[in-house]
Amino acid sequence: MTSMAKRDGKSDILINPDDSVFLVIDYQPTQIESINSIDRATLIRNIVVTQKLINAFNIPTILSTVNVKTGRNKETVPELKEQLQGVTSYDRTSINAWEDQEFNDAVKATGRHKIIIAALWTEACLTFPTLDALKEGYEVFPVVDAVGGTSKISHETAIQRVTQAGAQPTSIAQLACELQRDWNRTETVPKFVNELLEGGIFLDLGEGAK
Repeated sequence: MTSMAKRDGKSDILINPDDSVFLVIDYQPTQIESINSIDRATLIRNIVVTQKLINAFNIPTILSTVNVKTGRNKETVPELKEQLQGVTSYDRTSINAWEDQEFNDAVKATGRHKIIIAALWTEACLTFPTLDALKEGYEVFPVVDAVGGTSKISHETAIQRVTQAGAQPTSIAQLACELQRDWNRTETVPKFVNELLEGGIFLDLGEGAK
């Protein structure tokens, strides 16, 4: 068994750590309390697991909140914030994070072209920057089991809309496997396994992963 050479990040059709950036938008108490498309405790667990995976593969994170400085809202929930040590938080007043200049500049400064995104709500704060990023030529991958909307139909309709516009929905398990790609990349295997187990995702590792 011989693994093929690692693909070039820029030309790889799959999500890869070398050309990806993770956008995390509005995981704040008010937004979480208004989510009805997924159990809220599950939502928090899933976004934390997603962030741990992102950290394990050394993918840069761009974090944004809304209306913290105006006093209308609170900071990122502590369970997620704990995984974001040293990450700048870009607070804004715009519903669409792509329309905030500092956030927009931070994304583009990474020089990366594959955007993995998680945001609350799906129908607004995920949809709007996704559509804008697609229009500017980025590939966008919403993590569907780490996001939520005010209702199931709102969430599902939003995912349909961005998909029709060219976004490529993914799940936590799919994202993890796409980033890992090969068991021979042993440096990330322990965290890969731990985060999927922590997320309650059944994984038959087989002999090759041990």
